[in-house]
Amino acid sequence: MRDEHHGRTAAPEPRSRSGAFGHRFPRTGTEPATARSALRLRRLLSAVFLPLFAAATAGFAVWAAHSGPGDSPGSGPLTTLAVVCGVLALAAALDLAVVRGRRRRERDTETDTAEPGPHR
Repeated sequence: MRDEHHGRTAAPEPRSRSGAFGHRFPRTGTEPATARSALRLRRLLSAVFLPLFAAATAGFAVWAAHSGPGDSPGSGPLTTLAVVCGVLALAAALDLAVVRGRRRRERDTETDTAEPGPHR
């Protein structure tokens, strides 16, 4: 990071002070200065909504399977809701996997920088 007023490079902000919700990787210079991801918040939201959307998927699917030809709502809209909830459950599961990987990489990075010695 370059200090525009003095023309020198400033030290990056320590990872412990990088944000209100968890630690992040240092900037590489390719993303905007405000690009931050709150991993703890993402993990919490995904952990809450994954079972919610999975249950909604199952509920709408069962409801659609048991709806008759003259029922309102019909099986078409209920199937659509089941598919939408299924896609949202899949997105929450993928986000949990991404957050887990990033947190693991951060722990490995912090461990590597804290322990002097040969690199793996």
